[in-house]
Amino acid sequence: MGLLFVLSLVAALAVAYRFLGDYMYRVVSGTKHSAVERGIYRLVGVNPSGEQTWGVYARSVLAFSAVSILFLYAFMRLQSYLPLSLGFDNVMTHGAWNTAVSFVTNTNWQWYSGESTMGHLVQMAGLAVQNFVSASVGIAVAVALVRGFARRKTDRLGNFWVDLTRITIRILLPISVLATIALVIGGAVQNLSGGTDVTTLAGATQHVTGGPVASQEAIKELGTNGGGFYNANSAHPFENPTSWTNWIEIFLIFVIPFSLPRVFGRMVGQNRQGYAILAVMGILAIASIALTNAFELSGNGTVPQAVSAAMEGKDVRFGVSNSATFAAATTLTSTGAVNSFHDSYTALGGMMPMVNMMLGEVAPGGVGAGLYGMLVLAVITVFVAGLMVGRTPEYLGKKIGAREIKFASLYFLVTPALVLIGTAAAMATSNHGTALNVGPHGFSEVLYAFTSASNNNGSAFAGITVNTAWWNTALGLAMLLGRFLPLVLVLGLAGSLAKQQPVPESAGTLPTHRPLFVGMVAGVTVVLVALTFLPALALGPLAEGL
Repeated sequence: MGLLFVLSLVAALAVAYRFLGDYMYRVVSGTKHSAVERGIYRLVGVNPSGEQTWGVYARSVLAFSAVSILFLYAFMRLQSYLPLSLGFDNVMTHGAWNTAVSFVTNTNWQWYSGESTMGHLVQMAGLAVQNFVSASVGIAVAVALVRGFARRKTDRLGNFWVDLTRITIRILLPISVLATIALVIGGAVQNLSGGTDVTTLAGATQHVTGGPVASQEAIKELGTNGGGFYNANSAHPFENPTSWTNWIEIFLIFVIPFSLPRVFGRMVGQNRQGYAILAVMGILAIASIALTNAFELSGNGTVPQAVSAAMEGKDVRFGVSNSATFAAATTLTSTGAVNSFHDSYTALGGMMPMVNMMLGEVAPGGVGAGLYGMLVLAVITVFVAGLMVGRTPEYLGKKIGAREIKFASLYFLVTPALVLIGTAAAMATSNHGTALNVGPHGFSEVLYAFTSASNNNGSAFAGITVNTAWWNTALGLAMLLGRFLPLVLVLGLAGSLAKQQPVPESAGTLPTHRPLFVGMVAGVTVVLVALTFLPALALGPLAEGL
């Protein structure tokens, strides 16, 4: 059943690659605006025909995100005065800061239980809205980078406000509506109920909160956001009722990131380049899913080996394989949703979600972020290959010089620096004491937290208390810097590439659509992670597993 689950998922994604990819290409490349879009442009005072330099594009992204953080922070701080608050108090200061940053950066790290902290209006008009627009920001930046490769002798990368509006209205909204209907049919909850008191099997009374769950679940997965309506996230039967809704949710997580290479290929005029990027993503994803399943099914440990699998922390509705596949999917992308608890995984099985995030979440990565991360890796790869043969490296006809490689190198230095400095700060102070375990596993919990926050993933090992002023502030800063510093560097790279006049191919040009290049990019990705994070992994999950 586990193999059939994965094979059917691969088949569905293969079909979606062309059809959804071509549709997204038409959306981001079209010149016509709908009446609704023109109304939005007039409302915000934007000229849809005016294109932006990379600096203006970056400032637009930062300004929009800053306003979003302030709005969401105020929304949570004033929650008790709003309709549909369900009687919940205002969210505390450092918690509101952390959550506002979390949802605007597409991280969706949650220190709270949604069903007992956030009212329906905050969930719908605050958190769910950011699920849409933060995903759109990621796709827009990826499209801007591709325009940098595709255009010549210009300093214009498009218009952020047009990209944001089109992606939200034409791509994310329609698919989310269809996914919501499917989840409701599968049994997910969609109402405005304040909750129901039920009698448990033990005879006690429990209050079960209702709410607009299915609609938030749809965009949570489609936008690779990950923030759950309930504390149990996608393990909760109101969010993920059955095995087939579990399949739908994994499909939603993967469908846009795996289809974006088609957009890349169409925009640069070479579909084979899109297939090459897709192949790198696919190789890394299949390897991760296979290893995660293998480690969990082998059940390293006395009790797991006795029952032939590691079922602790996993729902019997899904079993080991469907849970392990979900865990790999949610950390290969920047989703962070969970249908099982990663802290209960075997030592090496729990290491795999961490490694997926340390890869930079490029296989296939978050919506937009995965594609631009992989393209930066391709730039680094052709630079390394150029050094090996003693010629100026080129990618898609653009020279990779000192300016371009500086942007690319800084991009991949940001996240490891945040992860390792944050982990060191926690371990060097009393804050690591909030981990429920000591030794290698306690270190793994701290390392996982900063890896998740800095890579804008949002999942957690769970065996660590982060609802303190120090943790909310530190992780909030990691999320903020981990999102926007790389984003600005990507746009700077795009601007530098767009100004160039493409150089013609020659006998010495490295073909970037063949299996050799695919293998080189995959190798560079793994080597960068090994060189950067192996010492930290050796102190945590490797020490525990061995």
